[in-house]
Amino acid sequence: MNWILLRGLTREQAHWGNLPTLLANAMPGHQFHPVDLPGTGVHYQQNSPATMAAIRARVQRQVAHLPAPYGLIGLSMGGMVALDWAQHAAVAEIRHLVLINTSSGFSPPWQRMKPSALPRILRLLATRDLWRREAGILALTANQPVAVETARRWYGIQRQRPVSARTALRQLAAAARYRPAARRPLPDALILASEADRIVASDCSVTLSQRWQWTLRLHPWAGHDLALDDPHWLVARVADYLAEAGQCSTTGDQKEV
Repeated sequence: MNWILLRGLTREQAHWGNLPTLLANAMPGHQFHPVDLPGTGVHYQQNSPATMAAIRARVQRQVAHLPAPYGLIGLSMGGMVALDWAQHAAVAEIRHLVLINTSSGFSPPWQRMKPSALPRILRLLATRDLWRREAGILALTANQPVAVETARRWYGIQRQRPVSARTALRQLAAAARYRPAARRPLPDALILASEADRIVASDCSVTLSQRWQWTLRLHPWAGHDLALDDPHWLVARVADYLAEAGQCSTTGDQKEV
């Protein structure tokens, strides 16, 4: 099955690091495709739409050449795009949905963006010094010490494919206004959340899982960028979920934290 991986605010496919490889190794027979949101990555010269529906439509056009059904993995704002896609998909188009540290209009604004995080994010987005900006983003989104090589790699990504302030603001506007439809798009989905997330309260994930009776797994110490702080835990949870659904065989001995 083809899986589409979607990153969050001002991030691109390169920010996944080795996660696509880890997923592919753990789940043979599945293909994982990181896809850039408009205005980021290979599309950095484009303007981002200011609504989730328009962002989602652009993503759908990018992957139209891949045969359905799809699995969707979305982190933060990428989770909003994935959820919006699942709610507007054709019958049987989306088979699996994995949402990581995401939020929606079902939760109050102070949970969707913690009050202590918003001014810091706005200051970082306004910072012209790319090294300071990327180092600051890493310091906010990761709870584990970040290797210098990682900071250099993220700095290089921004140097090569800079995300404009206009795109950042339009993505923020789309995320802030996003509210899912009332109907549940799938009988079950996997929701992963970091209890120590300093940007989005894990209560947002709890609310979503309780609303639609979806599977929830909580990480005790990782930050907002769960894919960076503990990618092996993330992969293990996805592999376990699919194994329970009878959708894949897994490799290796992966134990839950």
